[in-house]
Amino acid sequence: MDLVIGAVYEHMKGMRYCVVGVAKHSENLEEMVVYRQLYGEHGLWVRPKSMFLEEVERDGKMVQRFKLVQE
Repeated sequence: MDLVIGAVYEHMKGMRYCVVGVAKHSENLEEMVVYRQLYGEHGLWVRPKSMFLEEVERDGKMVQRFKLVQE
């Protein structure tokens, strides 16, 4: 799955976020997704790209941690 910069993604728990971009960790160069909450304080967050795009088990089913909902 490719990451879409500027798109809205929904976390498996239901909250929505807008992907701002991809940054690199200064020590190990791991790609990190920079994303903003679309609720509350509209905080800015980062998470490893591999984790952002992975599938996880939830309620006995495999689901995307973040699902693309709007490009």
